[in-house]
Amino acid sequence: MSSNKEINPASSARGSELASNFTVSLNFDKRLYKQDILVSIAHAKMLGKQEIISDEDSKLIVSGLIKIQKEIESDKFPWDEKLEDIHMNIESRLFEIIGNQAGKLHTARSRNDQVATDIRLWIKDACINLIENSKKLQLSLLSLAKNNLNVSLPGYTHLQKAQPILLSHHFLAYFEMFQRDIERWKKTYNSADVMPLGSGAISGVPYNIDRKYVAEELGFSFISNNSIDAVSDRDFIVEFISASSICMSHLSKLSEEIVIWSSDEFNFISLSDEYTSGSSIMPQKRNPDFAELIRGKTGRVYGDLIGILTVLKGLPLSYNRDLQEDKESTFDAYDTTLACIKSANGIVKNLIINDKIMKTSAEKGFILATDIADYLTKKGLPFRQSHIIMTKLSNHCKKLGKDLSEISVEEYKSISKFFSDDVKNISVNQSINSREIKGGTSLNQIKNAIKNANITINQKWPK
Repeated sequence: MSSNKEINPASSARGSELASNFTVSLNFDKRLYKQDILVSIAHAKMLGKQEIISDEDSKLIVSGLIKIQKEIESDKFPWDEKLEDIHMNIESRLFEIIGNQAGKLHTARSRNDQVATDIRLWIKDACINLIENSKKLQLSLLSLAKNNLNVSLPGYTHLQKAQPILLSHHFLAYFEMFQRDIERWKKTYNSADVMPLGSGAISGVPYNIDRKYVAEELGFSFISNNSIDAVSDRDFIVEFISASSICMSHLSKLSEEIVIWSSDEFNFISLSDEYTSGSSIMPQKRNPDFAELIRGKTGRVYGDLIGILTVLKGLPLSYNRDLQEDKESTFDAYDTTLACIKSANGIVKNLIINDKIMKTSAEKGFILATDIADYLTKKGLPFRQSHIIMTKLSNHCKKLGKDLSEISVEEYKSISKFFSDDVKNISVNQSINSREIKGGTSLNQIKNAIKNANITINQKWPK
């Protein structure tokens, strides 16, 4: 094997420790090793196929890269921070394994298009993983909806009791939120599914390369149209962190309700000990720490989004070293969102529903006021007049300290002559099942919604 001391990239490592420490990215971009090796293998195969390098050298490079991957995955790889990043570490090690032929791998490519290709592959995998785990959370929500089909509870607006709903309807609302998150990650996947390799540093490469072949090897559906844009585009990363941020807002909303509902004041649900923790001083307490942490970590992902937007906002074309800062926020957003989805799924799967308390709460107060106003409207009154009558009736009840269910027909009639004995037929169940429109909370509509949700969740993707 020939000497490689002079052309091995290790020989050009930074002399200044400060400079090396400042520019090094190895501590976070080493997680791109699989993608970097995949890209290099595909590139080496193409170079051999196109006779840009010999077939023998192509095969030698591929075998060396496979060996490097095995070393990394068995924790035997000799990482060197002086080489700054994952790409130079792999290339330097390739020199050590196969000699000067390793230098032929970098023919017809730049680190600019190489890293852009690596991160696109990584984003595609990340989208698939987040979608798969979001579907698991959706399945847990669907299971709760199916198992609590007839459980009623108060629906809230402004955190005030509004109208009675089915608990299954409430859980299906979160199913819809997470489905939108899934659709956003699918769009992000499509945005990332464009191969920049072949763009070189900025202007393309002066070799007869086969970009279509490499794209097929790496599973890309499209090839970039403009080499300048290809090496500098990070829109797909913004889309990825944005989609993750929106998902975190949904997880935070769910967590907030879990915290409220599990409190003594509500007591709608009980949480598994696995997803709570005790107090260091108050022995009677079980705190909803997992839900609170999900709620708290939402701001962290929002910060990742602001970070990447700030990095990109003033960059001239094309590649700039600022883009090294895209990875930490991307990895953090992914790690945080994935951990929160998994934790939320654990919480939801182990929820205990206190259905009797929910039902009792739904039957108290003035939650049927709108239904009674609708009752008057169906008797011919304009709704605004019905609204005024119900305001008077509610104020009457409050003065007496009574719920609507506790006043007599005579008291109803004393407020308005339009009330009849049948006003007493209005109940929580009647209210719920009167919402017989698509998207409503009636039992029939919920059964249809569950059926449609099952169809949605079983759709195969990517096709």
